Amino acid sequence: MSLKKYESPIDQQILPHLNEPVLIVHANGRILQANPAALTLLGLQNAVGQLITNYLDFAELKKKRINHLMMEQKSAVKQLLEVKSFRSSQYTYCLLLQRLSLYDKKAEMKKYIQDIGPSSTEGILIYDYNNTIIDADDTLLAMFGYSHEEIVHKKITELIDKTSINSQSKNPCQFRGFKKDGTVFHIEVFEHPYNNQGNIVQVAAVRDISERVQNEMRIEYIAYYDELTDLPNRNFFQHMLKVALEEAELKDEKLAVYFIDLDYFKEINDTLGYAFGDKLLKANADRLKTLLQTDTFIARMGGDEFLLLKRNIKDKDAAIDYAETIFAAFEKPIVIGEYDMFTSLSIGISLYPEHGTTPDHLIKHADSAMYVIKEKHRNHYKLFESSISENFRMMLTMEAELRRALKKGQFELYYQPQKNLLTGQVVGMEALLRWNHPKRGMVSPAEFIPLAEKTGLIIDIGDWVLYEACRQNKTWQDEGYHPIVVSVNLSARQFHQRGLVDKVKTTLAKTGLAPEYLELEITESMAMTNEEYILETMEQLRQLGVYVSIDDFGTGYSSLKYLSLFPITKLKIDKMFMDERRKQNKAIVKSIIHMSHALDMKVIAEGVETAEQLTFLGKEKCDEIQGFYVSKPLPSHQLSKWLKTIS
Repeated sequence: MSLKKYESPIDQQILPHLNEPVLIVHANGRILQANPAALTLLGLQNAVGQLITNYLDFAELKKKRINHLMMEQKSAVKQLLEVKSFRSSQYTYCLLLQRLSLYDKKAEMKKYIQDIGPSSTEGILIYDYNNTIIDADDTLLAMFGYSHEEIVHKKITELIDKTSINSQSKNPCQFRGFKKDGTVFHIEVFEHPYNNQGNIVQVAAVRDISERVQNEMRIEYIAYYDELTDLPNRNFFQHMLKVALEEAELKDEKLAVYFIDLDYFKEINDTLGYAFGDKLLKANADRLKTLLQTDTFIARMGGDEFLLLKRNIKDKDAAIDYAETIFAAFEKPIVIGEYDMFTSLSIGISLYPEHGTTPDHLIKHADSAMYVIKEKHRNHYKLFESSISENFRMMLTMEAELRRALKKGQFELYYQPQKNLLTGQVVGMEALLRWNHPKRGMVSPAEFIPLAEKTGLIIDIGDWVLYEACRQNKTWQDEGYHPIVVSVNLSARQFHQRGLVDKVKTTLAKTGLAPEYLELEITESMAMTNEEYILETMEQLRQLGVYVSIDDFGTGYSSLKYLSLFPITKLKIDKMFMDERRKQNKAIVKSIIHMSHALDMKVIAEGVETAEQLTFLGKEKCDEIQGFYVSKPLPSHQLSKWLKTIS
């Protein structure tokens, strides 16, 4: 067959002198011309008249007037070629060829992929339309643990999860990779844009992103799970509750939210330490996990509080029955080290739709019900009632008013004198907090102190009380009154706060009061918890020169070991033992007085109101008394007048 009539318009004298490999191909696939560079590249002596399809996929090249593809040479000489083709006339195509090395391609891809940093490691992988690997660079070989001989001709699906390939369409995309030793890791694949123009070969940059994926998973875990208990957290619970509410509305079903609080956890934490408390929390969480069903979801709210969602609750009785199921799960003790811990619970319950239609309302109402039952009965449950909401609104109102009272100076200290029974002299006074409300008048401490404790306001209020009591006592001394000791009650929160000793030291310095004229009172129950911390704090206060006494003694469960160890200067007998109608009281008071003296401590009886009580205490050699028999609590200006009458 003569090819003369199909000869290329390119001057045959010019073609041999071109450095780039060039082929002129007829539309039917016959090679019309080939310069020496093209013959050398293809490994031929003469190509004219041969079919280009023996070497390249010409059909793919003809799809566009101008095309640019990467192709593997079909002949025995396996090599990757970059082919630029364009139709030069009605019947002819001009093909510009270039041998393409994998490392040239890698440099080109790195230039293309702008977000690859200099410290990152990416491997280059080339595979054909049958997913057979053609070539890979050293970085990719090291990444997957193969040698070059082992990886060539493998299927790409042996390295990358096939399902993730089929399910991804974005570029770059994330896959699961399989190393030679079977290790599964995470990779990110950047496909080269040439691949979009044909299915001849695929070229991709592969990056190991295992560390990034693990960090993302860690962040997601922290966002939705509690690290200590491995339970979902409040955020996850609210999401699941929202989904459950949507389904319940569609199916006209009910559901219940249980707000669960561990009883006495703070006391256990204080006594046995935070490490033990963490173990107990985890063990209790594991116990709750035994309740998990397809219609149950459990989360940790925070601290010692947990949330439980129960779907498909028929009615109120069914919700209560399930609360009993929760209690039953905690009947057996939890063993931690040498301790068998019996956990009791306080549970608040709210129902959809009766008690709310949003996650916030249902959680809040269950919390409110739990708070009520915990205040009255422990190891019990409470179903939410509308009256609870009203009480909580009042509590929130009082909290706001308490904050305002502190700013506006509505608090006032009253002082109740304390007398030495032997000398009859006033030796001290107890500072008692009063709230002079602008509308309600004097508000009882019993009404606002528990709220201040719960909200943490007791710290700021306590700081004010300590400063004001020290300041007033120093003022009386400066005015010429006989120096006496002022007693200030410390709440549990105050006593356990960090830097208490430094705060007391700073207050004494600011007011100018000598430390021997300040006494700090803590309750018996406070003194008997967290022995090491209590002892350390008491010793630091005594080194400072401040006295420490035990208030309400006899109402708790004291250990003689603690009393002998602690640097306590005085025990205060609770006023309940001054009730003469109970015969046992006298015996209790006698025992406390004799024990105190045996431990080299003074003892003071409060609530003394009659001459008979005074006579009895004097006979038993009680050191000091406090009560209405001496004086009722008085504001500072009235106490100044009272002190003048007895001087």
